Amino acid sequence: MWTFLSNYAHVLVCIARDPDATLREIAAFVGVTERAVHRIVHELESAGVVVCVREGRRNHYSINLETPMRHPLEDDKTVGDLLEALLTKDELAALSVDAPNRSTA
Repeated sequence: MWTFLSNYAHVLVCIARDPDATLREIAAFVGVTERAVHRIVHELESAGVVVCVREGRRNHYSINLETPMRHPLEDDKTVGDLLEALLTKDELAALSVDAPNRSTA
């Protein structure tokens, strides 16, 4: 089976939909191992796309919607632009609470 989106995009969508999801939950949704999700989240953190904050025994993730896309074909777009295409209006509204600088209108 093939898909139009990478596992990175799938993990990002999972985090956007549930910022308190565990790596195990994300792995189950994406269909990859927990170790793969850990690597992807670590790389997204290193790139400044995702910020992880420890809250008790769990992690809470937020997304920097202003991060530019990295590939030359879409480097004029941001992570927020990608998520606008993939999330519902309600999901975008909830996401904008973590990123008040970005307008979703």
